[in-house]
Amino acid sequence: MGDHDPPFYLGNIHKDMRQGLGENIPGHVAIIMDGNGRWAKRQHLTRTQGHAEGIKRVEEVITAARTTGIKVLTLFTFSTENWRRPPAEVSMLMHMLSSVLKEKILHLKKNNIRFHVIGRPERIPPSVRDVLKTAVEETKDNTGLVVNLAFNYGARLEIVDAVKEIAADVQNNRLDIEDIDEAAVSQRLYTKDLPDPDLLIRTSGEKRISNFLLWQLSYAELYFTDKCWPEFTAEEFQKAIADYQKRERRYGDLKPSLSGGFR
Repeated sequence: MGDHDPPFYLGNIHKDMRQGLGENIPGHVAIIMDGNGRWAKRQHLTRTQGHAEGIKRVEEVITAARTTGIKVLTLFTFSTENWRRPPAEVSMLMHMLSSVLKEKILHLKKNNIRFHVIGRPERIPPSVRDVLKTAVEETKDNTGLVVNLAFNYGARLEIVDAVKEIAADVQNNRLDIEDIDEAAVSQRLYTKDLPDPDLLIRTSGEKRISNFLLWQLSYAELYFTDKCWPEFTAEEFQKAIADYQKRERRYGDLKPSLSGGFR
């Protein structure tokens, strides 16, 4: 299968996922991809096999997001807390990510997908950092879907880093204390170049946001599914979008907002 070919799992059923969804499409969808290990255990498979199946769903959901008309897709791939996992599993995850990303860079370029990464780079192995940097650089001029990988990411640390930057700017007379507002914080977050998420999806039945985009999710709609990530197909993604379209977004006002998309 060539890099320009559509993934094998799409077929005719997903040829036009946008059909029937209407115009109220979320501009930015963020996903906590949870449940690879639990799914593997239920299937009597290894955790490595569970993660491998999860990667297939990443490819499928990226394609579904493009077809649906999503502008930004943020995937919580590796948290700052995930370093507590067994070293062998962490090493396997790093190798799996870098190997798959190397293979898919040309595919990203040909499909006009821009690759973006948020998180602290320091602890990431140099070989993995190099692959991430290459993917970002090679796709920086693309104008289609932004695939934003949250890697070695923790929302509390992100806010701490923003506060440190604000403190340094005040100390160096680049910012007045009176000018510190929500915009000043937002402009110093890892996501400063991206809109806030409109929809958060979490798989595996857990109903929490787990230190993910704490600032940015203030007005997002939340969608929880019992499906583990390896079970979260393009059809499940479409269900989440359809559910979002039924919501009345108020942003703290009395009147609902049905505009969706970028704010």
